[in-house]
Amino acid sequence: MDDDGIETDAKAADEGPGPGAPVPASAAWREGDHPGRRIFLNIGDLALDADPMGTLPQTTLAYETWGTLNKAKDNAVYVAHALTGDSHVFGPAEPGHHTGGWWNAMVGPGRPLDPERHFIVCANVIGGCQGSTGPASPHPEDGRPWGSRFPYLTLRDMVRAEIALMDHLEIDRWRLMTGPSMGGMRALEWTVMAPGRVGAIAPVGSTAASSADQIAWSTPQIAAIQADPHFNGGDYYDAPAGRGPHRGLGIARMIAHTTYRTMQELDTRFGRAYQGESDPLGKGGLFAVQSYLEHHGRKLARRFDANTYIRLVQAVQSHDVGRDRGGVETALARYTDPAVIIAVDSDRLYPLRDSQRIDAALTGSTGLKVVHSIVGHDGFLVESGQLNAFMSEFERAL
Repeated sequence: MDDDGIETDAKAADEGPGPGAPVPASAAWREGDHPGRRIFLNIGDLALDADPMGTLPQTTLAYETWGTLNKAKDNAVYVAHALTGDSHVFGPAEPGHHTGGWWNAMVGPGRPLDPERHFIVCANVIGGCQGSTGPASPHPEDGRPWGSRFPYLTLRDMVRAEIALMDHLEIDRWRLMTGPSMGGMRALEWTVMAPGRVGAIAPVGSTAASSADQIAWSTPQIAAIQADPHFNGGDYYDAPAGRGPHRGLGIARMIAHTTYRTMQELDTRFGRAYQGESDPLGKGGLFAVQSYLEHHGRKLARRFDANTYIRLVQAVQSHDVGRDRGGVETALARYTDPAVIIAVDSDRLYPLRDSQRIDAALTGSTGLKVVHSIVGHDGFLVESGQLNAFMSEFERAL
């Protein structure tokens, strides 16, 4: 499992959810599909951060819950998903949910976030492709997918929608808000946008502001999708299966996945080994690491949407909790409630120094916790033993 998912030799790039089935033009959840465990909230017109005069009309947020909100309403936990996650943070693959919970190691009976003790909430972000309003959703004017018309979003827009969900659930204050990567970024935004409504935060493998290096890595991912001849400027939803921009999306995921792992892990795991008996030295075969990346490229194309990938990557690029707030340190200094900052020591996407900066800026921080791993950014999913120990210690102290 990895931060955000994929599978690509020439034949396999056109394979879909079943053996030999072509990849759909978009794997977004669409109206009429099985709802799974999703609950749908109409939050109306949503004001957009990057355009003070703009709104996203008739916005819907898809969310799931586990456990029961107690009478005091003080056991609510919000889990914010990473780039290609969704609301299905816990549970099996089932009708309406093509994959199992993306954080089953953290959420569930006997886990640090336990539905027997907590009321756990997770929503698919706006701009997403698993039930919330996004590029694949019907435009209110003509019922056709938004496609190229879908607006630019920031993480602050996503948080504004999550605040509307909190109000709908009649929750005054989260006991804890946590999430990895992009989820951790939104947890930080919550502390500024909804002061007093977050009792504790636990960002994992995250940052307070996207750096030039992080923006640089994500830029060719967007370019790869836009260069796909089947992207059609973002209006590809009517294309038949096998004729969508899944190759560009797969390449984007291969680039991203390289940043989720480390040089040491890739060298140790694959070295210069060939894939099977194939010879990559001019004979058409692949190195094992190439096959691995292509596998992850195909996986994402079978469960995600290319336009959504672009919009969410752009939102992450926009992330700076200090923007128009006097800088990162000034913005985060306003939050004085408990916090634990968790980093992976080998993370080359969001390196340790990013978490150190967050930790130093938060007066309520209980200290930086470091997961030791050769895996890199994906350590937040792979190293569940260390991560769960940190989260359990922090949560039980609240």
